[in-house]
Amino acid sequence: MTGTRLPSVGDGLRPARREDLLALPLEVAPRLLGARLRTIVDGAAVQLRITEVEAYHGKGAGPVPDPGSHARMGRTARNATMWGEPGHLYVYLSHGIHSCVNVVCGPDGVAGGVLLRAGAVELGVDLAAERRGIRPAAQPAARPVVSRFGSERPGASTSDRVSTEFGTLSGRELRDLARGPGRFGQASGLRHPRHDGIDALTGAEWEGARAELWLADPLAEVASGPRVGVAGHAGTDAFPWRFWIPGDPTVSPFRWGRGAAEAAAAADTPGVGSVLK
Repeated sequence: MTGTRLPSVGDGLRPARREDLLALPLEVAPRLLGARLRTIVDGAAVQLRITEVEAYHGKGAGPVPDPGSHARMGRTARNATMWGEPGHLYVYLSHGIHSCVNVVCGPDGVAGGVLLRAGAVELGVDLAAERRGIRPAAQPAARPVVSRFGSERPGASTSDRVSTEFGTLSGRELRDLARGPGRFGQASGLRHPRHDGIDALTGAEWEGARAELWLADPLAEVASGPRVGVAGHAGTDAFPWRFWIPGDPTVSPFRWGRGAAEAAAAADTPGVGSVLK
């Protein structure tokens, strides 16, 4: 996809609908891989291809309680969006710093969300880099300029250098623009608490922002494993609720949460991933 053009059915994409998100997050999560989240915040657009997600169930959702969920104890002021209509975005603050973005899933009144853990910036690379606080090097004259919303080569190798309108990004900088949930949220421009609850299906304006979720065709191969950085039992293979696109360079590295490695060893489930076909 190039230019400022919105995604279209001709790109193998379609707008997400409420019914696409009515199932519990564990079922919806792998379907969001390859989907696009397009945000327009204060008039500026960024588009991200989703490459890594994690499912979280609230209290009473599904047959197995999820001790890693914000909604594990019930409804609170913080997690209220998770209990609402599917297709809204639950934007929460992590470690008091990072705004993280989740797609609300499940029936209205049943809490659940899919954390958007990582993605590749397809449109608006310069804007995403600015939001991330990256200052590109001076642009070499010999390199072609790519327009602000042009075709911007997501997922370049770390040895590549990519020219943008305002400078040059290394392959590593491009790869890492939205690699991890805090970076993804930062690149998207969505902020807690300002944009918590924004509807990504209608595209209605919410506090100076609009969001659109487009689904891609289901992937032939999806990797799964324990969630990243989740503490204790909830961060082990007992909850292989993280899904990612195998081999995609923007997928974030795995790390154990507090006490999760010990819990996994005690349960004899120390693995960190498998592949579903």
